[in-house]
Amino acid sequence: MSLRQFEYALAVAEEGSVTAAAELLRVAQPSVSQQIRGLERELGVELFDRTPSGLVPTAVGRAFLREAEVAVSAARRARATARAGADEVAGELVVAVQLGFGTRQLPGALGALRRRFPRLEVTVFEEPSSAELDRLCRRGLLDLALMAACDESPEDAHHLGDEEFVVVLGEGHRRLAADRVELRALAGEPWVRFDRGSALDGVLLNVLRENVLQEDEPAPATAARASQTATAVRWAAHGLGVTLVPASAVPHDHEHLARPVSPAVSQPVIAVLRQGAGPAETALLELLRQESWNGRP
Repeated sequence: MSLRQFEYALAVAEEGSVTAAAELLRVAQPSVSQQIRGLERELGVELFDRTPSGLVPTAVGRAFLREAEVAVSAARRARATARAGADEVAGELVVAVQLGFGTRQLPGALGALRRRFPRLEVTVFEEPSSAELDRLCRRGLLDLALMAACDESPEDAHHLGDEEFVVVLGEGHRRLAADRVELRALAGEPWVRFDRGSALDGVLLNVLRENVLQEDEPAPATAARASQTATAVRWAAHGLGVTLVPASAVPHDHEHLARPVSPAVSQPVIAVLRQGAGPAETALLELLRQESWNGRP
């Protein structure tokens, strides 16, 4: 048995299917299937029942998975401790970032981290949901997550600062003449929104409901939905609609189209470290703290 097999089994149990587990782990589906079959052959038991609704852990499987999760977490902590003891940090650091947050701050922090630990490889994933990032952190699949604070934020989260939101307008938009745009002045505008259920779309929708939409308007006029902040900014710049994004997510060549809004909109940004965080995660947290999180670039 290997730790990789343990990780694959935990992912399948969490997601309920081999396909979803493969997507979560960023590996090919056949690889996950082969590892699970090999693990079951070696153990001589069925870890999962194959049901019409997906893969469900058997009673034996549930008992095995509890121990597997302990083993995976212990192995990661042991590797980090050994590397720190040898005064050498190497291997992979897995970071997940909630879409749009830390766009300006993360590159500088990662650059400084890489100079400090040249043998460290960093993998960054962009995820849309606070709940998804929190779940991945709790499962030990991430070393550090950067996200907007929410009601479900872990108690041990580290507050980095507040990310200001700005509205991005199209070239020649009449509201560009103002230094700050009144949200109520955007009534009737079509909006470039984000993936349903994402944190950014949630912020935008709440802002519109509180400041722009009339009581009889159930939803804003949606021109399009984008999965990336840079895409939303480009579409807004070309006049498809207006959009609301974190200030740090606006590319430099589009900053002239961004305006702060009134009432001001901001979102607390937090970092969540895995339990038993090693020197690389701790160093990255401190480097992120040194970045500027308040106000516009």
